Amino acid sequence: MFIDKDTICALATPPGMGAISTIRLSGSKAIKICNEHFPSKDLTMVNSHTLHYGTLRNNTKVIDEVVVSIFKNPNSYTGEDIVEISCHGSIYVQNQIIQLLLSSGARLAKGGEFTLRAFANGKMDLSQAEAVSDLIASESESAHELAIKQMRGGFSKELKILRAELINFASLIELELDFSEEDVEFADRQTFLELLNKIKSTLKGLIDSFAIGNVMKNGISVAIVGRPNVGKSTLLNSLVNEERAIVSSTAGTTRDTIEDIVNINGISFRFIDTAGLRSTDDDIESIGIKKALEKVHSSQIIVFVMDTTQSIPIQLEELENIKSKVKDNVLILINKIDSKPLQTSIENAIEISAKEKKGLNEFRNKLVEFSQTSSKNFGQTIISNNRHLEALNQALHYVDNIMSNIEANLSSDLLSLDVKQALHHLGEITGEVSTDDLLDNIFSNFCIGK
Repeated sequence: MFIDKDTICALATPPGMGAISTIRLSGSKAIKICNEHFPSKDLTMVNSHTLHYGTLRNNTKVIDEVVVSIFKNPNSYTGEDIVEISCHGSIYVQNQIIQLLLSSGARLAKGGEFTLRAFANGKMDLSQAEAVSDLIASESESAHELAIKQMRGGFSKELKILRAELINFASLIELELDFSEEDVEFADRQTFLELLNKIKSTLKGLIDSFAIGNVMKNGISVAIVGRPNVGKSTLLNSLVNEERAIVSSTAGTTRDTIEDIVNINGISFRFIDTAGLRSTDDDIESIGIKKALEKVHSSQIIVFVMDTTQSIPIQLEELENIKSKVKDNVLILINKIDSKPLQTSIENAIEISAKEKKGLNEFRNKLVEFSQTSSKNFGQTIISNNRHLEALNQALHYVDNIMSNIEANLSSDLLSLDVKQALHHLGEITGEVSTDDLLDNIFSNFCIGK
């Protein structure tokens, strides 16, 4: 892969005014460029991983008092010489320093270019690089934990072991092709089938883990459903601690879905308030009800809210209708217990008062319990990246082809084609197989400075 030798620089902290800012350089001239404007010490002579206080100057003009961090290759994030300049957080100071570095031979970094260089220089593989982006974007403990595990290479190690075992058999099959006229068999087909079964099981486990990995990364969607005026909007407002949804005694107030994210015990839950379920001639309300039913099908958890002041049998009938659409993950809340206690017991229901915020802690604990139970169904490795999911599905497809072809006693050359395809798709995940278009697509989504 071609990576230019320019020395790049960028603001590594968020743009705007703050207490401090950090400007990063990477490349063979990074230390030399900074040293030209740092008279306090000769940075070319200092040790790696050291900090140096002094002034940064444009000729004799002092721009700022700074702390300069030096990281020498290959022991740096990018594998190149890196300099990080910590300055005061003035926008003017930031711009002055960057312009000074550009005038001395650096150029502005592109989005994700520091991490791209880390990948190109073997400091991390492609899946680890993508985990860096996920770590920066993480907004909950679960998303952070998932990104950290992937960045530390657990997923990569698992794939490399599978790929190495497959490569070993691929080489034996290639050897058979070299001796095709002598009709010899170097790769034992039964042993190969056993390996393929092992690989298939691992791939299916990783693919299945995407369901929980996706919600850990993006939040668990929770659809709040029920008949009109049962307190769905009041519940949403109580959970987010603000007047997010309009609350009215008039039935049919909620015409569209309203969403907000709440972090509970380090897990993100995306609550969705929906239109009340009933028969209506109002065209706009009917659209809202249709959207509510769509959320029932697409959400990980369904919260069915019942009202003690309304007809319980009618609401139970609506609950059974919802349960017929989704088999599991329906939580029942009995609302308005402050107005009228529930007369009959409903199995596994949680009694609350959304208005008075009573019983909400039990409800929150139940949500967390659900998410933790789901994640325990999988092993240590959980995937959350759509690109990885697609590559794993493709690899599984070719593994199935290889197994079918072995059982059909097809020739080595036909087996070889599918083995190469399976290896290709596994290699795409870690970057052992990559294209410029793929890399551009991945790293262009990174923030500049990372």
